[in-house]
Amino acid sequence: MKLVIAVIKPFKLEEVREALASSGAQGLMVSEIKGYGRQAGHTEIYRGAEYVVNFVPKIKLEVAVPDAAVERTVEAIAGAARTGRIGDGKIFVLDLEQAVRVRTGEQGEDAL
Repeated sequence: MKLVIAVIKPFKLEEVREALASSGAQGLMVSEIKGYGRQAGHTEIYRGAEYVVNFVPKIKLEVAVPDAAVERTVEAIAGAARTGRIGDGKIFVLDLEQAVRVRTGEQGEDAL
């Protein structure tokens, strides 16, 4: 099993969710986060005053998938999240040692 973590632009959330549903993903966790990468933030003007925004709003998605579904999950996220501009995000794939469905006690891939 793997845990796929993706950081994407907020306006791409619905497109990515639809792509994941089409790829067969069974569930998805979403968090609103702030951060920066190579785009490093930007300058904005508010009520005539200029200020620096160091942390950019992003969405973090977490999807637990069986090993066989990792590649199509990553491709679905990358394809739907891509705009071709800086700040499109990142995708990380981590090993997932254990999963337990609380309601039934199912474990491993059966719990996904």
